[in-house]
Amino acid sequence: MAEGSGGRSAQLKHTGLRPGWTTGACATAAATAAYTALLSGEFPDPVTVTLPKGQTPSFALAVEELGEGRATAGVVKDAGDDPDVTHGALVRVTVRRLPPGSGVVFKAGPGVGTVTRPGLPLDVGEPAVNPVPRQMMREHIARVAERHGAGADAELTVAVDHGEEIARSTWNPRLGILGGLSILGTTGVVVPYSCSAWIDSIRRGVDVARAAGRTHLAGCTGSTSERTVVAEYGLPEDALLDMGDFAGAVLKYVRRHPVDRLTVCGGFAKLSKLAAGHLDLHSARSQVDKGFLAGLARRGGAAEALAAEVAGANTGLAALQLCRAAGIPLGDLVAVAARDQALSVLRGAPVAVDVICIDRAGNVVGRSAVGA
Repeated sequence: MAEGSGGRSAQLKHTGLRPGWTTGACATAAATAAYTALLSGEFPDPVTVTLPKGQTPSFALAVEELGEGRATAGVVKDAGDDPDVTHGALVRVTVRRLPPGSGVVFKAGPGVGTVTRPGLPLDVGEPAVNPVPRQMMREHIARVAERHGAGADAELTVAVDHGEEIARSTWNPRLGILGGLSILGTTGVVVPYSCSAWIDSIRRGVDVARAAGRTHLAGCTGSTSERTVVAEYGLPEDALLDMGDFAGAVLKYVRRHPVDRLTVCGGFAKLSKLAAGHLDLHSARSQVDKGFLAGLARRGGAAEALAAEVAGANTGLAALQLCRAAGIPLGDLVAVAARDQALSVLRGAPVAVDVICIDRAGNVVGRSAVGA
């Protein structure tokens, strides 16, 4: 990226904060090393993996164990400058070969949770290894298998030392993920969010975009929402603001430095917090208010029995699924409420706003019209 350009990478560079690696990236590295050792008898150290956006980091191995019919590799997570509770955790993957046609099967080892309630992107009973890390591991197992003329059929048992203890500091127990941590990450990279540094980077992003003559900006909660607005509107990189959890920082700065249009795009659950009036969307500082969602559902025509189910739902996603099954446009209702909250923060600044809500896969599940 050229010096002075905008977007997510420029914001991170401006903060001076060091990025890190997700548990999903660490598990992928460990799985790759373990399967390589199982097929060749040797552990690659360091082991290099390819992340979803093309980065190719190398990971040193902290654990190498080769036994009869299995291999285990371990990687210590480095979260960079992010105050992540899993920083320093040892992520282990044990690989066993399976009969041809079995594919890649995931199991939860010690310290990795199991899903016990609906409303998450994994079925009840599944190990808490999220979809993108699963896909990363499948792809790397397939590459190793191809290099060694073997099948991509393996059982991967993912474990995290002291993971059950660490998970008590996360939302997993409340979400019904029991027994440990989730293996997470959509890009493989941990973007560090120091509040003051990141808010400063948001302001710089607005300044760069305005100096380049951009009149339509997008505040995005992460890389998936960035891809959505690029697909929807064809916005250039320097029109994209990685607001993370700091919706208020974007809105307040744009109020003082207006552009013609601002699109806010993010996950349904996060934007339901904005809809309810929260300007900091971090899970430690605001929560999804299912009672608020139930009120919106009633406004959208939901019967009282459905509203009660929404109020008692395990997650925002579960509430959305309940309403979609009943034909209630909860996603659109949240988007409209979030847009109205954004306009209230803008206090009459000459900025038109629209909101797009997405699910974890990047599918649009709700949107508002443009309002001013």
